[in-house]
Amino acid sequence: MLFYHQNARHVRPLDRSALSAEGSFERCSRLTAVLTQLGFYLLIFLGYLNQLLFSPKVTKEKNREGYAPLYRPFEQFYSLYVYRRGRHCFGRPVCSAPDAEITLMERSSDDYNWSMRFTGHELQCVNLGSYNYVGYRGGKDEVAAAMRRYGLVLSSPRAELGSCPLHEQLENELAGFFGVEAAVVVGNGFLTNMLTLPALLGPDALVLSDASNHTSLVLGMRLARVSVRVFRHNDMRHLEQLARQARAEGCWQKIVIIMEGIYSMEGSLAALPAAIALKKQLGLHLYIDEAHSIGQGPRGRGATDACGVSPRDVDVLMGTFSKSFPGAGGYIAGSAELVRWLRAHGPAHSYAQSIPPPVAAQVLSALRDLRAPAGQARVAALRDNTRYFRARLQAMGVVVHGHPQSPVVPMLVYSTSKMVACVELLSAAGIAAVGVAFPATPMYQARMRFCLSAAHTREHLDTALAAIEAAADELGLRYTRQRENKAQMATTLESF
Repeated sequence: MLFYHQNARHVRPLDRSALSAEGSFERCSRLTAVLTQLGFYLLIFLGYLNQLLFSPKVTKEKNREGYAPLYRPFEQFYSLYVYRRGRHCFGRPVCSAPDAEITLMERSSDDYNWSMRFTGHELQCVNLGSYNYVGYRGGKDEVAAAMRRYGLVLSSPRAELGSCPLHEQLENELAGFFGVEAAVVVGNGFLTNMLTLPALLGPDALVLSDASNHTSLVLGMRLARVSVRVFRHNDMRHLEQLARQARAEGCWQKIVIIMEGIYSMEGSLAALPAAIALKKQLGLHLYIDEAHSIGQGPRGRGATDACGVSPRDVDVLMGTFSKSFPGAGGYIAGSAELVRWLRAHGPAHSYAQSIPPPVAAQVLSALRDLRAPAGQARVAALRDNTRYFRARLQAMGVVVHGHPQSPVVPMLVYSTSKMVACVELLSAAGIAAVGVAFPATPMYQARMRFCLSAAHTREHLDTALAAIEAAADELGLRYTRQRENKAQMATTLESF
């Protein structure tokens, strides 16, 4: 299992030049932050006024006299009176495959989003909201063959009667793809983190967790009842400070750093070289969530490939099959000892439903394709699309966060109201994009999150960029103060 080296206490500090992660993370001005928070408080005030004076009957639960509220008061209020104002921007029904283009079902409301109805119209949009980064479209024949042979589901956990040859093939080929000893697959991606962490960690362990880690990681730590100390997002100096303090305490059986490969809200790439150097110096362990990073790097093998480090320097490689592998489920890859432990002690292997055979066939097909020349060509196309889209956005003067290689491209709009308006304008222009606001982000950091794919053509991207530029003009989204960065991006565009 996971151990740390007792003789690793007296080590010299890391080279400071290795402690930063490349990328753009421009801070908003104080004026923007103040105005955004005032606007948010105004929404709250109007919500309370609405609740006091004009609350419709739909907010009153019937036959609940004498029962305690099911939800906490503020969360219930926020959902009904603040989130509701932009409800039409979320949970939009889809009636097509998540390809480079996507079809949305149009909705409207006659009562200020208290209720919604379908209009009967469909919207054909450029898809900037799905996670199919590599743009794989195949696997139909393999899925059909698996369904005919094994059925739709095996109705059992892997440890009982839920394994078939497809699972073993997938695990073996995953280990070969990542260059590690072994892998184990899990029936649900979100539960991969939630059910793996309790099997690896306990009260005798300490986790050093990135502040922007995904909810599945946070819930897994809570289930493990492990001690957690949070370091600022991708701040390796802060991580080193916490790690050295923890090692000096001398009371932890194991100390584990938990990070993501690419962060789904920030678009940032983990500073793996610095984290691995720190791990080796202090005898720590490293757990990486690769959910959004598969498809990155020269061979598309994720954050380790993108950062040029050995995957065997990472103790636990976790990922999902619902993004670059367009299926469902998740995996843990690493040493043979780690996988044996998880098969024996991991709740996901012992109790959770196994991956349905047709889904395993789809993922296996996508994995084999990714290793083939056609898949490698799509990895290169994704890299080109990412560079082009990011350079065009930054040349516009909008604030774009994230690493240059990240296909997750957050564009900061700061205000929740502007996020809702931006989604509306882009939808009207035939662009399907995701807006994100509080509580998923800090109060004054609402954003549009664009997800790029190798399936996008240059025409798709140009159409989307034209719509984004028009929205930026209408809503006043050109917040950047980095004029030199804007000029640099204009020079970069000349190479396309």
